[in-house]
Amino acid sequence: MSDNTPTASPSPEPPTAALPVAETEPTAERGSGDRLSAIYDIPVQLAAVLGKTSMPVNQLLRLGRGAVVELDRKVGEPIDIYVNNRLVARGEVLIVDDHLGITMTEIIKSDS
Repeated sequence: MSDNTPTASPSPEPPTAALPVAETEPTAERGSGDRLSAIYDIPVQLAAVLGKTSMPVNQLLRLGRGAVVELDRKVGEPIDIYVNNRLVARGEVLIVDDHLGITMTEIIKSDS
């Protein structure tokens, strides 16, 4: 890489993107609908992160229309899916009609 190319490193918080989510009905596998119905309407923030990078402020200020920022992911690598800033899954980007969508290919088990 040249001196002007951003280097990849983690950023503190993933960027967010609003994507419509297909409505699904709760199933018996997810537990009793009566006990969980109170939480079904609680909004959560979902973010699909294609990749990350970091760069000095002076390089950021030089970016203009058409600038290319290299991310830490390669083409075909899974993207990270966050719910309320917590990594919950990895997946792939899809095109749904004229919109971008995601499909989950791996669920991340929580340690806590």
